[in-house]
Amino acid sequence: MPRLPDRLFERFQRLDQLRETHSPFYLAALLLGGFVAVLVVAPLFWLVLRAGTVEPARAIELLSSRRSVLIGARSIALVLGTTVASVLLGVPLAVLTTRTDLPAQRLFSVVIALPLVIPSYIGAFAFVSAFGRHGEVGSLLGLNLPRIDGFAGAVLVITLYTYPYVFLGTRAALRSMDASLVEAARSLDAGPVEAFRRVTLPQIRPAISAGALLVALYALSDFGTPAFMGVSVFTSAIYMESEAFNVGYAALLSLQLLTLAGVILLVESRTGRASGQTARRRGSPIELGWLRYPAMALVGLLGAVTILLPVGLFLSWMVRGTGGAVPSLAFQPQHALNSVGFSLAAALVASVMALPVAYLGVSGRSRLGRLLERGTYVGFAVPGVVIGLALVFLGSSTAPWLYRTAPLLVFAYVVRFLPQAVGTTRSALEGFDDQIAEAARTLNAGPWRTFRKVVFPEIAPGVLAGAALVFLTTMKELPATLMLQPIGRDTLATMIWAAHGSLYYRYAAVPALVLIVVSGVSMLVLLAQDESGI
Repeated sequence: MPRLPDRLFERFQRLDQLRETHSPFYLAALLLGGFVAVLVVAPLFWLVLRAGTVEPARAIELLSSRRSVLIGARSIALVLGTTVASVLLGVPLAVLTTRTDLPAQRLFSVVIALPLVIPSYIGAFAFVSAFGRHGEVGSLLGLNLPRIDGFAGAVLVITLYTYPYVFLGTRAALRSMDASLVEAARSLDAGPVEAFRRVTLPQIRPAISAGALLVALYALSDFGTPAFMGVSVFTSAIYMESEAFNVGYAALLSLQLLTLAGVILLVESRTGRASGQTARRRGSPIELGWLRYPAMALVGLLGAVTILLPVGLFLSWMVRGTGGAVPSLAFQPQHALNSVGFSLAAALVASVMALPVAYLGVSGRSRLGRLLERGTYVGFAVPGVVIGLALVFLGSSTAPWLYRTAPLLVFAYVVRFLPQAVGTTRSALEGFDDQIAEAARTLNAGPWRTFRKVVFPEIAPGVLAGAALVFLTTMKELPATLMLQPIGRDTLATMIWAAHGSLYYRYAAVPALVLIVVSGVSMLVLLAQDESGI
């Protein structure tokens, strides 16, 4: 075994080699990228340290308690139920809008994708208000309708607002697949179901898996929907325990939640890949016959339930007014300004931090650079309530002067949504022609001037797209905002939460409608990045 001085000498030699074989620009990017990666991962270390303060015997007692077991089982069941339901709904709808003679396919595809416009917790708020105890719809019709709440209600609502992840990915895969393969199978007397199972499914399985992964992680990290539906899962339990100052138990539950997220990522990484790429050919569409009318009615019903119901409900509340029962819950322009201010700050910081990280990912010159890039993606797989709890530990125990301040809240947003900025910036860098930068260097332009004058203007659209995504996603973030927002600086999301908690639901109308509009802009940004369109 080599002695310590020998190992240190070997490390210094490697640093010298790195300095000699790479440009100062790359080394600066490596240092900045490493700094960003450490910042992103640091909150999780605070969480582990806080959980480590719980005595082992007490930790085992807490984690093996009946309540903990039920919370874990309910969370797993919620993820499984939502993921399976989303696949069963999203895949047939993708086939319907790509492989059949359904009229107005583009219009129906937009209707099917529109539920992504509305945050699921706003959908849950609307469903509870419309179909809960003394719901608006039942009162309007004079009927005793079934209540939509509890575990079944949470599965239903999350499915209705996340199945488009599966639909969009599967639809894109079907559009790029050669339909003649299916026709060949049909010519060999394979029925429609057999041809789909043996030919189509292997080709689109990665797309289905990717969409299912997004649904599973969303269901696992969703805080507002289970809370509004009265379901105790990891996210809602962590928040309640932290509010009750049971920080040790909250930290242990957070580690369990992170473990479950890791299992989901591991399962998805082991799914099969497509067997190959083929030239695109649409082939003959499947004739629906009289079934086209039930299919059109199904899509129309989805649009009515997921879009028209919440928007119509909130508009009716806004028209009828709140009655002035609780003036402190009334909408103020400052709420929107707070949301916009925090989101703009997060978008700006994330865009700046994404530049060196994306450059390391594109250059691919060292395993360290690639590792640092992947490290920044950790926050995207970590639920907002866990990041919020970790930063509560950091702010309250180590840096109390930072707790409940705007910088700490913006940092939480950046940790959570930095991968969105990294992804679009990296795509822009991958499309940049290096020969242009080389030409600038031959004219004695240094690396920094080349980046400022040549590279950045070319990649600016990708950087701005990433900033827009971070801004629009941050506007909707609920748990981290609840746990870290500065005192007296309420946002749109927290006002919706306050309206629900006080049972004065009508006060949520204006904030919810504003968030729906913002989310609609988010959908436009996503569609603008998709060259194939809907």
